[in-house]
Amino acid sequence: MLEAPTLNIIGAGHLGQTLGRLWAAGQQVGVGHILNRTPQSTEAAIAFIGAGQAATSIATLPSADITLIATPDAYIADCCAALAASGTLNANSIVFHCSGALSSSVLSTAAAQGAAVASVHPVRSFAQPAQTAANFNGTLCGVEGDARALEILARCFGAIGASFVTIAAEHKVLYHAAAVFACNYLVTLQDVAQTTYGKAGIAPDVALRLMEPLVRETIDNIFSKGPAQALSGPIARGDFATVDRQQQALSLWRDDYAGLYQAFATLTTGLAAQRQQP
Repeated sequence: MLEAPTLNIIGAGHLGQTLGRLWAAGQQVGVGHILNRTPQSTEAAIAFIGAGQAATSIATLPSADITLIATPDAYIADCCAALAASGTLNANSIVFHCSGALSSSVLSTAAAQGAAVASVHPVRSFAQPAQTAANFNGTLCGVEGDARALEILARCFGAIGASFVTIAAEHKVLYHAAAVFACNYLVTLQDVAQTTYGKAGIAPDVALRLMEPLVRETIDNIFSKGPAQALSGPIARGDFATVDRQQQALSLWRDDYAGLYQAFATLTTGLAAQRQQP
């Protein structure tokens, strides 16, 4: 393996462009060929990365030390199979993807050709690649896969300020579900709160103003004290009469919100039992 391994990127969208740009800027990895769905998007990716050459197909993709398949999840296995069929992989090759939901087993066709495979999931939003690249230092990545692949990739990612957290491959989908709970469903829960405020006659913009200090202070407490110690409210105080009244009111209004409230009440009761009393 070269000191600065060569890298091909299949599917250089926001994530692939961000990583490519970071590696190219620091010259820790030699960006080789880029392959996107269209020549136009390929050229745009190369321009953003500041390095690389356009490839026209997986079948004609020149070999590289490392190949990143950064397509949407639904296409990773097919792209890997096409890469394996191209004849460019060998025992020194590394193939990885950055899906949060899929494990490295989806790259089995590359492994069958002797390549070391892995998944590396940077826990970041890549909606704005330039901004993410500028603030990438300190990023944690959930990883699993072959030891040889992870050893090389750890050096590559470490060079751009990221560090690895090892996860169990067989539970990769739960790892991603945890991120959905922490991020996506948090947004949904705030929508539920805003809608419930609305039922009490509060305008949406005013509801957000009421929610903001509660949410911000709670988030700060979670990350400074941990979830159990950050817990407040009626269940934390043992005021189950209030919980019952709220449950009944929700049941008369919206069954779906009532069911959600009951599920959270049950889990929160268990969490409250873990709190250390002052």
